[in-house]
Amino acid sequence: MARAARKLDNNGAENRRLSAVHNDIPQLDRLIHEKLRLGIVSALAAAPTLSFTDLKKLLETSDGNLSVHARKLEEAGYIHCEKSFEGRMPKTEYRLTSSGRKALERYLDHMEALVVAMRGNRA
Repeated sequence: MARAARKLDNNGAENRRLSAVHNDIPQLDRLIHEKLRLGIVSALAAAPTLSFTDLKKLLETSDGNLSVHARKLEEAGYIHCEKSFEGRMPKTEYRLTSSGRKALERYLDHMEALVVAMRGNRA
């Protein structure tokens, strides 16, 4: 009888955990969740500005891949792109916008909630 009661308690805890996870998953920002875009936003959160070349090296990606993902973030208003010239050489610099910083913070809060919900199952 006590074993059955414990099993019911465990099932209740499992259901609460799954409910918490279920509530947080739709909250994930799909734009930021993609690996390279998360890398771009995270790198820019740690540095005031980064050049295209710096991001490319840091994230170990190609020009085309970085361009496509940076443009999506720029279109969403998460990053700002400034193009200029140093002598005859074009220079592209990126910075995280306040909207991008808030989106990253929301994303990290939701990921943290998922981690807490999953680890709560082991307690």
